[in-house]
Amino acid sequence: MSGREQLNQPLIEEINVGGTDNILRACRRRGVPRLVYTSTFNVVFGGQVIRNGDESLPYLPLHLHPDHYSRTKSIAEKKVLEANGSVLERADGVLRTCALRPAGIYGPGEQRHLPRIVSYIERGLFRFVYGDPSSLVEFVHVDNLVQAHVLASEALTADKDHIASGQPYFISDGRPVNNFEFFRPLVEGLGYTFPSTRLPLTLVYCFAFLTELIHFILGRLYDFQPFLTRTEVYKTGVTHYFSLEKARRELGYEPQPFDLREVVEWFKARGHGRSPGDQDSECLVWGGLLALLLVMSMLTWLPSLILSA
Repeated sequence: MSGREQLNQPLIEEINVGGTDNILRACRRRGVPRLVYTSTFNVVFGGQVIRNGDESLPYLPLHLHPDHYSRTKSIAEKKVLEANGSVLERADGVLRTCALRPAGIYGPGEQRHLPRIVSYIERGLFRFVYGDPSSLVEFVHVDNLVQAHVLASEALTADKDHIASGQPYFISDGRPVNNFEFFRPLVEGLGYTFPSTRLPLTLVYCFAFLTELIHFILGRLYDFQPFLTRTEVYKTGVTHYFSLEKARRELGYEPQPFDLREVVEWFKARGHGRSPGDQDSECLVWGGLLALLLVMSMLTWLPSLILSA
C-alpha cells in the first residue's frame, strides 16, 4: 500500500490478484455463502480531483493507475463482484459478494502507515507540507471499518434481501479534511512543531518520481525505504472524497466520531514523543532535503529551457 512495498510488483500481483483467485476458489469449493472484499478508494482514483463522488463512477482505466497496488486492487475487486451469484460446489445456493472501498485506515496499533509517519516526525523529516491547503481527503477509523464489514456481511443474507449482492460501497468517517491538518494532532501531541513550509505539489511529485527511479535502479543492492512515492503524493495532496449515501441507505452504516488522541496515547505508551528540553538537531537533514528538492526542480525544468533556448 505504501513505501517500498508499493514498488514490489511481483509480490503485489501474487497477493492482490492470485490471492483473491484463491479465496474465491476456496469459497466455492467449501460452500462459503458470503464474501466481503476489502478494496480501496483507488479503484476509481488516480490523481484526478473527485468531490463527493459515488459508486456510479467508472473504474479508472488500468493503464492510468500510477501504481501497481491500485491497479491490482481494481482487478481483484472486479473479480469479486463478477463472482457474485457463483454456484457453490459443496452446498446449495450461490456465493454472494460485495466490496468495501475504505479511505485511509487509522487507529491505535495500525502497522503500515502511522509508524512510518511517526518515524519521519522523530527523525526530523516532517518539515514541510505540500499541495493546496484547501485540498480534502478522507480517513476511516478501524472501528468504523469493522462496523461496515459486519453490516455488509449481514446485507448479503436473505434476511436483508441480499441487498449488497454484487455491490461496491465507499466507506469513510464521512469528514473530508486536509491530509496534513488531519495529522496535526499527532505531530503536536507527540511534542513536535507542525511545519509551516509549504511546497508545490508538482515539485514533491517530481521528487517522488526521482526516488522511485533510484529505488528501481539500486533497490536490488539496497532496498531502502523511499521518502514518498508518486501515489502517496496524489493520495495526500489531491482532493478526493466520496459520498456515504449508498452505504447508509443499503447497509445502515453510520460512522462514529473518532480523532487521533487515542493514537497519540498509544504511541506515547510505547516510548514515542519528544521530551521537554529536546533540541532540534536535524537542520542538516532538512537542508539536504531542500537542496535535493531544488535540484529536482531544476532537472524538471532544464530540458524545456534548453529546447526553448
